[in-house]
Amino acid sequence: MSELNTLALKILENGKGILAADESTNTMTKRLDGVNVPSTPENRLLFRETLFTASSMAECIGGVILYDETIRQETSKKNKIPELISSLGSYPGIKVDTGAKVLAGSPDEKITEGLDGLRERLKNYYKLGAKFTKWRGVYSISQNYPSKLSIQSNAHALARYSALVQECGMVPIVEPELLMDGEHSANDCYKKTSEVIKKCFEELILHKVDLTGIILKPNMILDGNKFKDKVSNNEVAKLTLDCLKNSVPSEVPGIAFLSGGQSEIQATENLNLINKINNTNFIMSFSYGRALQQSALKFWSKNIQDIEGTQKIFNHRAKMNTLAAQGKWSKELEN
Repeated sequence: MSELNTLALKILENGKGILAADESTNTMTKRLDGVNVPSTPENRLLFRETLFTASSMAECIGGVILYDETIRQETSKKNKIPELISSLGSYPGIKVDTGAKVLAGSPDEKITEGLDGLRERLKNYYKLGAKFTKWRGVYSISQNYPSKLSIQSNAHALARYSALVQECGMVPIVEPELLMDGEHSANDCYKKTSEVIKKCFEELILHKVDLTGIILKPNMILDGNKFKDKVSNNEVAKLTLDCLKNSVPSEVPGIAFLSGGQSEIQATENLNLINKINNTNFIMSFSYGRALQQSALKFWSKNIQDIEGTQKIFNHRAKMNTLAAQGKWSKELEN
């Protein structure tokens, strides 16, 4: 087993998942504006520190994806954020792409940028304590999309990124996200997701990336949010498992799903159903942002000094998702 493989497995062991706390300053400002809290560096840090010091961190969260601002901040007790996360037995990670920009040649689609100067930035993040990284490719689904151009360009970028990350001794999270926005059916999502993931692995292999030392962060197979005749959650689980069995090489140690617009309960329930029928060797866990934080954020916004109350809500969500990652969750446990 390589060191990277050992690390990838540690992040996702025993039902642990990944807390995606890597919202950019813009995104975090939107979230805080939505709950009427001023978006200052202090408030952004206070909310994140509240989550990072919760008791569920040690038991349920194997890794935390940070944003550039956060990885450089210090806690109220003057610890560096990566040290705080490590002290709880979790691994600090960092988002390293610089965002999705308009794809030249297909202006309705996006390409993720950030390869320029990445090798130097990675060395710096490694020194700051990062053990893994994240890069998100984003794809729209419609009759004509994602185009071959978008599928190829994003796969190439994800592979180049992954090779540089492993060269620097960190585990890359490979995140190809096909968005839920649209009128497509779950079957359309299945076909397009399969095509995207297969192309990503072709490129990863071409770039000599060690597949045993990555974590895949895909979307689940869902109907578009504007599609009328929604499939059942059992069908979501079956299609998702099927898609990954047919697209992901068996060397990959773990898959950590993104929540991608699902509600908190929906994201937990679907993960649980996937694990109930998971007959592969892949660990199937979670890498959730909103689906772990939304209720906690709403509660916190009413009194940002109520650390304990906020942590209680976050601990519950983290625990529910850890049970779902083991196929042991049930609706009754939500009350």
